[in-house]
Amino acid sequence: MLRSITEFLAPFNLIEVAFELLVIWIVVWFVYRFIESSRGAGVLRGMILLILIVTVAIKFFGEAFGTIERLSLIYDNLVSILAILLIVVFQPELRQGMVRLGEVFSRTASAASVIDEVDRAVDFLSKNQFGAIIVFERTIALRSIVEGGVALDARLSARLLQSIFYPNNPLHDLAVVIRGDRILAANVQLPLADVGVVDAELGSRHRAAVGVTMETDAIALVVSEEKGTIRIADRGRLSPAIAREQFRAELQRRLLEPVPESAAPRPLAGEPRPAEAA
Repeated sequence: MLRSITEFLAPFNLIEVAFELLVIWIVVWFVYRFIESSRGAGVLRGMILLILIVTVAIKFFGEAFGTIERLSLIYDNLVSILAILLIVVFQPELRQGMVRLGEVFSRTASAASVIDEVDRAVDFLSKNQFGAIIVFERTIALRSIVEGGVALDARLSARLLQSIFYPNNPLHDLAVVIRGDRILAANVQLPLADVGVVDAELGSRHRAAVGVTMETDAIALVVSEEKGTIRIADRGRLSPAIAREQFRAELQRRLLEPVPESAAPRPLAGEPRPAEAA
């Protein structure tokens, strides 16, 4: 038996076969994950069961009764019909999948634009030592926090961020909240982290940035008014001061990094505590 298996595999390149099987497995896994939660999952299971039954009937019973040619013809036509039925049955899921695929590319392009604009704004704020807190909403909505600020719903741009945090602007205190590529609100009060969580030498801006990331999965970046240093708060932790030339890469890494479910913080409860500007 071992000799037969060796002779069978001899004409094949095992590395190529392993690679092809890996690709097939990945494609099947993604298709299964996509269809698993859809309304047509039951229909797909029924079709697979029908194909298995028909295949067994043709391979075993067909050969036994000598009707394999006619059954094979019926089988080929049936498979073609089932392929068309799959397209019809899963038409809504296929359309949804194409929409999701488009959203992935759109979101990636949008994220790159947001990172560029924020990078330019932070460069200006840091050089001029204008204090700022910029919060990026992720999977947990910041609706209850944003309600206390001044609604803007404006397209994000470096100039707009620079003007908001300009010291003579009445909105420069507190935080700006960003959702996607839009600024939801300015002059937003954030929940403060407890005393001792942040180094005593850092002001309430940093406590506010850490506080919002402890209660949500948001990311908050802080520009110090005293030194112009840049830090990022994420999952309740404040980074060390980030060098200017490294800021863009660090922000990109954090914004595009998926949020692990185990690390997702608890939902907001009640109204946030006000945060004073440093």
